[in-house]
Amino acid sequence: MKCDALVLDASLRQALVTVRSLGRRGLAIAAAETHPEAPAFASRWCQGAFVFPAQEGTDAYAALLEQWLDRTGARVLIASNDATIALLRRHRTRLEQRLRLALAPEQALATAINKERTLEVARRLEVPVPREVVVRDGGDVARALEEIGLPAVIKPSESWLWNRREGARLGAQLAVTAAELRDAVKAVTRFGEVALVQQLLTGRREAVSFLYADGAVSARFAQWAKRTSPPLGGNSVLRQSIAIPPDTGRYAESLVREINLEGYCEVEFRRDAAGVPYLMEINPRLSASVEIAVRAGVDFPYLLYQWASGGPIERVAGYRIGGWMRHLGGDITTTLAALRQRGRPGIAPPVRTVWDFGMSFLRPTAYDYLQWTDLRPAVMATTNFARDAIRSLASRLWEDRLRAVKASIRSLTSRARKN
Repeated sequence: MKCDALVLDASLRQALVTVRSLGRRGLAIAAAETHPEAPAFASRWCQGAFVFPAQEGTDAYAALLEQWLDRTGARVLIASNDATIALLRRHRTRLEQRLRLALAPEQALATAINKERTLEVARRLEVPVPREVVVRDGGDVARALEEIGLPAVIKPSESWLWNRREGARLGAQLAVTAAELRDAVKAVTRFGEVALVQQLLTGRREAVSFLYADGAVSARFAQWAKRTSPPLGGNSVLRQSIAIPPDTGRYAESLVREINLEGYCEVEFRRDAAGVPYLMEINPRLSASVEIAVRAGVDFPYLLYQWASGGPIERVAGYRIGGWMRHLGGDITTTLAALRQRGRPGIAPPVRTVWDFGMSFLRPTAYDYLQWTDLRPAVMATTNFARDAIRSLASRLWEDRLRAVKASIRSLTSRARKN
């Protein structure tokens, strides 16, 4: 098939939103993933579903992608996975000879993806940033403990880490003991990257999104996340559209303009107990929560396509505020995680956790995947979640039984020695 756009990472929520957004406008859209159980494949708007049987972020994946382009072709390529974006950046020069990548220019992208560089720009602009220590190896852990203390949050400088042999996506980790801090730092620095040890902030999490090009902002949108997966911070699973906050809106736009970050981006903040916002990171790709913006009237996937294809970009003057959106599977997962992590900093008591989860069913809320005119993706997502939950439960039961058997063996061995 000939298509207007190929959407990679079809298992992600934002990929489905993109397929629906562009398909409804009459564009021919194909999607690709490394496995066949991707909800975007099931959409009525997906005119071609392609499975690339190779690990994300590898050169084998790139070879399969180029073979697909040789056979079919696409005008625009859209990716949302950190590993896939890192791969496209490595092959960018060659790929851009045959199509348009929906990625910011390389210099701006390199700054936005790297948290250490982003925070340096923020400091120059006097945007509040968390207290932090940059840890390059285990020897810097003592200084981090002294300057930041515990609990602390450990983040990789970049979310996708690659050492030319293996790759991994690492998120923020909470450390409440020195041992947890050392383990988290080790997990990052083994890839040759630095770890950022930051103060723990547990206030409201807000995000401001933009479509920016040629010095102009075509669209703005803001949301706050009531719950995220994992609970410490990650993809939002329950969020609400809000008016652009004066402080974070101003800070976010100044960063985007200073970096000259064209295309779509989401700038995340976390407030402290006093309500002061601190910059967390910039995501220069379609975010998992982008559907709430689309439903509120800001169709970022289509605006991104317009920008990437080189055509005129619509300007969005406003959007509906107050709307809620929920990723139910993610909300179940994060609620269970919060119950397992009870007592740790930033985690609500179990009764409050269960109460909040249940009360969320009582407010008018839209749900990720669920669209009455395109139901098959929701069915596939539900099936995938149920299958994965059963596998996880079976694995946990097996591990519990194995530990019990090992404990019995140790007990019997100990008794035999005593006798």
